[in-house]
Amino acid sequence: MSTAARQQTGTSFSSLERAHAAGWAAQDNRGQDVIILDLRQETPLFDYFVLATGTSRRQLHAMSEEIDRVLEQEMGDHRMGIEGYSDSHWILLDYGDLVVHLFDRELRQHYDLENLWGTSPKIPLKPRAVPPPHASWK
Repeated sequence: MSTAARQQTGTSFSSLERAHAAGWAAQDNRGQDVIILDLRQETPLFDYFVLATGTSRRQLHAMSEEIDRVLEQEMGDHRMGIEGYSDSHWILLDYGDLVVHLFDRELRQHYDLENLWGTSPKIPLKPRAVPPPHASWK
């Protein structure tokens, strides 16, 4: 779903704002190597990929569930699909104009989406203005 189509669904957050929120949620759950790929010039199907690496099945599930929680409850977005949750080596969360890929290290290296979409700009995860509520626990 393109950004123009997304505007009709009622969410007031841009796809880039939601990509950053997904990236922060992954980091909050100890996700590693979090990046955002800007695919707007590559395909009309979606705007951004968020990629993150996890070290265990449990961690990949935690990242996936927190991303869903943040995007749905805090940003009013609704996931359109999920793949790979039961196998937990590569979980794909489809939000239409935003697609989140959560990998274990081996599959992330194997599929190498950063190079597959090599001409796409990489957007650094910007610093969050407000720390997550549980930041004091660390």
